[in-house]
Amino acid sequence: MAMHNPPHPGEFITEVYLDPKNLSGRELAATLGVSPSTLNRMLTDTSNVSPEMALRLSKALGRSPESWLAMCKAIMTSGRRCGV
Repeated sequence: MAMHNPPHPGEFITEVYLDPKNLSGRELAATLGVSPSTLNRMLTDTSNVSPEMALRLSKALGRSPESWLAMCKAIMTSGRRCGV
């Protein structure tokens, strides 16, 4: 059986929100109320999506907080890591 290969939240944010809307990471970080380095760590898969970040992403991007946390859970279930 083929393993499902779910996208990392950072990859998803880049492909669905940042690139199509020509938004920079700095702009999204300001909207989220976090430092650009904090957002960059999540976008580059060196930091996991915390419950607090899931709430911030939900308010800024319109998905439920649970959906952001579920993305990391799906990645870990597939045998990959989600952040450190």
